[in-house]
Amino acid sequence: MPEASKHEAALHEIRQHIAERGHHTYVVTGDGVPHYGYTIGLSDSIGAELILASAYFYRLDEVASVIRSIVEELRPPVAWETQTIRTSQWGTFSLRKVDMSWAKNLMLGVFDYYHVNVIKAWQIVPDETHWTVEIPDLSKPWSPSAAPGWQWLQEKWTYPIPRDSVALTNIDALRGGRVTEVMRWEEDEWEIFAGAGPDITEAERRVVPLGILLGADPSLIPAVDLPVGTGLWRDQESEWHPWAQSLAHTEPE
Repeated sequence: MPEASKHEAALHEIRQHIAERGHHTYVVTGDGVPHYGYTIGLSDSIGAELILASAYFYRLDEVASVIRSIVEELRPPVAWETQTIRTSQWGTFSLRKVDMSWAKNLMLGVFDYYHVNVIKAWQIVPDETHWTVEIPDLSKPWSPSAAPGWQWLQEKWTYPIPRDSVALTNIDALRGGRVTEVMRWEEDEWEIFAGAGPDITEAERRVVPLGILLGADPSLIPAVDLPVGTGLWRDQESEWHPWAQSLAHTEPE
């Protein structure tokens, strides 16, 4: 299908969703950048769009449902600065105004749909229970140092591994817990856990861009140089050891 036809088909879908539901939700993933979701169409009903930036407590297939639950709780006029949104399934949220530098990086569909250069948007901010370390503060101008997990939106990828490398990790690690185990299984796939991997339940596991973890915790840089099929474990003094060494002498705690 020609690009012009694809674009028109996408616009038709957006218009249809807005007519049926009041908004369309875009969920974006890939290219080594944290996943995120944002609305198109709420500008007409409540005066601004919403964006949920990463928040890996929620799985990729839950992002649209989280946004929809929040939209259902908002009625104009919205008290943007002080609004608290309580949902039965996903937790409690507040809203934070989005700086235009972030909007222009992440919410391209809104600009395209409305044919404007400036939009109003608010970040959906999870409560402490559902917080993860890669969630950026979208109210501050974008910079690689302010949001390390998002730096590759504009910065050049500098690691000698694929940009779209991923890691199977756990909620504890994503909430800032001390990572103790690292394993590289493929050229672009790692396991990185806070705690013992076998003890981590399926509900706690998440697949994330490896760059998120490297940005949040520079002490994980040794993971980049691991040969495929090898791993590291970290002792109480935060020293890394090869898995082969640990098996020969003592198991990691």
